[in-house]
Amino acid sequence: MKKPIDGKALVYCQGAFNTPNGKTAHGLVRFTERYQIVGVIDSNYAGKDAGEVLDGVKNGIPIFKNIAEAAEKLFIAKNLPQYLVIGLAPDGGRLPKSAKETIINALEMGWNVDSGLHDFLTNDKKLVDLATKNGCKIRDIRKTPDRDQLHFFTGDIEKVDCLKLAVLGTDSALGKRTTAWILVHAFRKAGLKAEMVGTGQTAWMQGAKYSMVMDSCINDFVSGEIEHAVVSAYKNENPDVIIIEGQGSLMNPAYPGGFEILAAGRPDYVILQHAPKREEYDGFPGYKLHSIDQQIKAIEVISNKKVVAITVNHENMTDDEILPACQALEKQTGIPTFDVLKYGAAPLIDHLKKYLK
Repeated sequence: MKKPIDGKALVYCQGAFNTPNGKTAHGLVRFTERYQIVGVIDSNYAGKDAGEVLDGVKNGIPIFKNIAEAAEKLFIAKNLPQYLVIGLAPDGGRLPKSAKETIINALEMGWNVDSGLHDFLTNDKKLVDLATKNGCKIRDIRKTPDRDQLHFFTGDIEKVDCLKLAVLGTDSALGKRTTAWILVHAFRKAGLKAEMVGTGQTAWMQGAKYSMVMDSCINDFVSGEIEHAVVSAYKNENPDVIIIEGQGSLMNPAYPGGFEILAAGRPDYVILQHAPKREEYDGFPGYKLHSIDQQIKAIEVISNKKVVAITVNHENMTDDEILPACQALEKQTGIPTFDVLKYGAAPLIDHLKKYLK
């Protein structure tokens, strides 16, 4: 097992695990190189295995009722964490008031706290003083660097001479990041050098070496930061392929991510993540999801690049519905369709290899 970048971590996901609002926790439970995940807090699933709840396969990560139970049981197991990580990803990225008590408890025990939400913990003097007193630190992953540390678009992206693939989606909270990581790992397993460019706080928490947090970056520098991450990955790693994580969707009313990724990341091709059973935009009842045909057309008109594969999010589907749904999408769009989370990415990698430079 690869040594984690920062050490052991307990993930706070009270009331949100196994829901779209827990996607940061889901990513960390499935994969992270930054931490070794020792448990999840969510009283709804206390006593269960996080992997089994999420994907039907046990992974040895226990779910606890609260931080007190977690600390007690992890102490007995000699597996106490160095970090409490906020695994919530609610609409608007706001921290629930109920989470503050758990954060205070963690700091009192000398644990570091990492948060990727828009409510910055480092703006709370009480929390900062508590961290200082107990010799630990607080990191707000979404806190924008000073402007003199940000990059403006230069055009250097045109010098990137490896295959660039963007994993975009038809909605937010759809699994784009998970699919991107699965592709990176599958390319590597196939003997190719692949790098991930993360565009959100969870990718950073999972250990993406080249990343930026798009939704909290100052608008003038979003394109430049995307370009800088891609160019840095290319210059430093000399990869065969770079996978760029998508954000939101072109037509989501609150998270219209993707425009800057297409414009600044300048992918050669696009992979489109889609949930066949989702009818409305995530978190916005009454806002009907645009059809996949409309979304493919929008991507191709804006970027003049082709959508070469569709990846399926099988939410609300039984196992026997997945393959027929993939076949129906392929017949409808004429684009090869895969469920990489359920069935692995090997067939998709075989399909994508033809586009390697």
